[in-house]
Amino acid sequence: MAKEEPLTPAASDIRGVLQEAQEAGEPVALRTTSAATSSDDMPTVAIPLGEIAGTPTSQARRQSTRLRRLAAGNPLKRLARRAVITVFGWWTAFSTRLVRQLGWFPSVKPYVGYGTEEYSRLVCRTIYAPTHAKPHTPMRGIHAMLEVPAAGERVRLSIDDVPLRTVQVGTMEIYDRVDPSRSRTMDYSVSDSAGYLDLLAEHRLEPGIHTVSCRVPRRPPVDAELFTIPSDTRIGVISDVDDTIMVTQVPTIWKAAYNMMLLSPRKRASVPGMAVMYNDIRRMFPNAPFFYLSTSPWNVESSIRRFITDYGFPDGPLLLRDLDPRPKTFIPSGVQHKLEYAEQLMEDFPDMKFILIGDDGQKDPTTYAEIARRYPGRVLSIAIRQLSPREASGGLPLAAVTATQPVPVTEVPVFMGSTGSNLRKTMLPYLQSFAPSAGSGEEL
Repeated sequence: MAKEEPLTPAASDIRGVLQEAQEAGEPVALRTTSAATSSDDMPTVAIPLGEIAGTPTSQARRQSTRLRRLAAGNPLKRLARRAVITVFGWWTAFSTRLVRQLGWFPSVKPYVGYGTEEYSRLVCRTIYAPTHAKPHTPMRGIHAMLEVPAAGERVRLSIDDVPLRTVQVGTMEIYDRVDPSRSRTMDYSVSDSAGYLDLLAEHRLEPGIHTVSCRVPRRPPVDAELFTIPSDTRIGVISDVDDTIMVTQVPTIWKAAYNMMLLSPRKRASVPGMAVMYNDIRRMFPNAPFFYLSTSPWNVESSIRRFITDYGFPDGPLLLRDLDPRPKTFIPSGVQHKLEYAEQLMEDFPDMKFILIGDDGQKDPTTYAEIARRYPGRVLSIAIRQLSPREASGGLPLAAVTATQPVPVTEVPVFMGSTGSNLRKTMLPYLQSFAPSAGSGEEL
């Protein structure tokens, strides 16, 4: 964020990506990492860390990226994507003019961040809002989805009241490794065309919960939590949200749409027994961080966080996705989104082993099996909550025999159950063998 200069990736990063593209015989398109200089129609390619850093899993990730490129090459898909992006651009331009006429002006919504003692990952979004709007107020999904992004806004950040000036600007939905050569010292950061700001800040913080404060002109600062996780933590939990801890009935489109868009945030139902199981895991591994990974958009972050608090689940960062297709050409799939965030966590905490918890209503079984395959020895166990035929079909009798996904094929222990109580009976005795021994205070 040097005050008026665009931020671009380090030349070494670009050379490395181009070299790998040449070796694979494929074209590659790169975008700048500065949200202020990106253009809406600029072609982008999500390049996982393995392809840049040359990790042992680079071949599998290169294949995944290649498949995405092939899909992007389909003429009908390209036409559909261009149509969606065009309509979204029209809607954004129209809504921006409308809210400005109503006297609304930019505000900022920081989301809960996480990091180590050495660096933190921070996400916030600038949107238009009335003068007296409260940024973290939970709202119905339909209202949250209609938020109007305020593009190119200057955001000043601080951690525990200490101004944050040296940061690395990242790209939403793509893993950004720590690279000091890409860090810039500046007075403010600039949000992208969707209003998002994805930052990686290098600093020194004590483990614990800190406060991130974000501020835009004409508005008071807005705070969010920052979870600083000790680098020597040995166990972590990655949990899905929809139909794993919160009843949304995602396999049934009309039910999921109603629950997400129209249902009051205070009327969301919890999956029976899951909060008890999560707190049992927290007691078993007191230092274990909980990461909540969902394909829901950042717009509903406040509602999901209120749900986590109200039902007594362990607090932790939410890792959601951006549904604005313009900055990255199109919306990533749910599987791609979860794999890339899992990759980010695996790389951020190389000494940590993870407990993966999801459900069989979407593609969590195969997604988690793929994570275990890419990172051998890093997944401690997989828990899959089984949806009933009625849940999977939305209560429609004709679809009562609809089958959910089978047990994932993996060498990692997999535990299946329809409720948290069922999973507790089978998985917790297994996890107990990895819990800190009496008086040792050490995991594993």
